[in-house]
Amino acid sequence: MEFRVAEADWRVRETDLMAVRNAVFVDEQGVPPELESDGRDAEATHFLATNEAGNPVGTARLLADGQIGRIAVLPEFRRRGIARRLLGLALDSARTRGDRRVWLHAQHDATDLYLQAGFRVVGERFMEAGILHIGMELDLA
Repeated sequence: MEFRVAEADWRVRETDLMAVRNAVFVDEQGVPPELESDGRDAEATHFLATNEAGNPVGTARLLADGQIGRIAVLPEFRRRGIARRLLGLALDSARTRGDRRVWLHAQHDATDLYLQAGFRVVGERFMEAGILHIGMELDLA
């Protein structure tokens, strides 16, 4: 199965982006909706993965301060490289706009994805939205 990963306009694709994020973060992981929707989406650069039928299957976003987040892939589409492709597109976007560093709060179970992309751990583990996380960053310069 082929997947398309591309930048997505929040104003046009908000429903698709939020459908994936709600399915993964709110429904699957139990994150409270008010924590998942933090009010920063309008300022972010968004990325959307779609399947061959054009249905949304994954998301990511990049904030102006270099934070990458909201990487989510629907369960039935995991382990196909979609998260890696979303992360790669976010990194390319950060480089293109001149960011020197990106950072994120990685769910502890997902740290391998970021380590393989060159991120390093920064600080101690912490709880965020009831899920164990670790700070990570990547120098782009």
